[in-house]
Amino acid sequence: MEVKLHDIGEGMTEADINCFLVKPGDMVKADDPLVEVQTDKMTAEIPSPVSGRVGAFKVTEGQRVRVGTTLLILETADVSTVNQPAISLPEKTSFHQEVFESSNGVLNNCNQIKYKRILASPFTRKIARDHKVDIEKIQGTGPAGRVTDEDVYQFIGQQNEEKPKEELFVTVIKEKQESQPAKEEYIQGTTLPFRGRRKQIARKMHQSVYTIPHCTHFEEVDVTELIHFRGELKKEKENISATVFFMKALSVCLKKYPIFNAVLEEEKERIRLISEHHIGVAVETEDGLIVPVVKDIDKKSLREIHQEMKDLTQKALRDQLTIPDISGGTFTISNVGPLGGSLGATPIILHPQVALVSFHKTKKMPVVMEDDQIAIRSVMNISMSFDHRVADGATAVRFTNLFSEYIKNPKKLLLELI
Repeated sequence: MEVKLHDIGEGMTEADINCFLVKPGDMVKADDPLVEVQTDKMTAEIPSPVSGRVGAFKVTEGQRVRVGTTLLILETADVSTVNQPAISLPEKTSFHQEVFESSNGVLNNCNQIKYKRILASPFTRKIARDHKVDIEKIQGTGPAGRVTDEDVYQFIGQQNEEKPKEELFVTVIKEKQESQPAKEEYIQGTTLPFRGRRKQIARKMHQSVYTIPHCTHFEEVDVTELIHFRGELKKEKENISATVFFMKALSVCLKKYPIFNAVLEEEKERIRLISEHHIGVAVETEDGLIVPVVKDIDKKSLREIHQEMKDLTQKALRDQLTIPDISGGTFTISNVGPLGGSLGATPIILHPQVALVSFHKTKKMPVVMEDDQIAIRSVMNISMSFDHRVADGATAVRFTNLFSEYIKNPKKLLLELI
């Protein structure tokens, strides 16, 4: 039978083939992972619909295919042979193993290890690869025997406990010494693959820039009182991140300026205002930025938003986000301030949204107060990009001024939430 790329959510139409998790001749059972694909939102595995033997591959790694494309052939005529050993094949018998070999002879990471047919996310497998652990030896504790991140780390810990401390110390030092030159050589002397999430990001950004006439407004926001207020909350064992206050303040501003929580429907000649406040938070991962979405910001408490954002960030770093986690955003924020050194930027809007706010570096500086006294205040720079087809600069200025007032006086923000 033909195993085809199906719609795995949100009406996707195409995906990139990251790597095959099996090879021709392997025996698989129903729900065993066959292929890893990269959509414009997430990494996902295509499972086997039935038990059988893996036949010929019909696509190659790195290829972009549409929904309905046949990925591989699964021989199911005699499923009683599932437990028989797989046929032996010489190395590099398939085209997909050779086509992505780089000029220095290094294969793509997906081909460096052939996975046993077990349940595990791509990120979990990456952890095992990075620590040189055979994932086939790990007993999964997740649903249906799925190997989790914790299972891998526990297995690594058990291995380390078996080593004498001196041996473990020497091994760690040796790995660091061996890895550093390789890293420098890779950066200076090789090319980087332009596919997967990086290619998807490029495609999305290209669409946004060439579709939306961007206009960026810059503003300075006094965050001194917010810093003090958060300090008071910490004394009460309430650790609410500054980003959560930013998101809540933006939600209040969006109620008063809903034009920035909208979608332009050009064919219908209308601007559709969205009542829900689903704010996406850009998260930096090894494979590039991804934007998990915190839903219904206007209906949730600061505690709820903080916990949900924390959970989504961890899932993003582990490459465990699902389609619902990254879908439905109506407004986006990017907090690059903690990285330091960023005074401003012109962030690109996530199409089809109409606005994005980026938070930059906070620094202490002298400020003339209302009583004409000079005080040292903590000031944060922000950048707001908006679709100039939908809103004008004056509206953006009013929006950021209101946001600045709420952050400058967080207790005033709390009054809006009562």
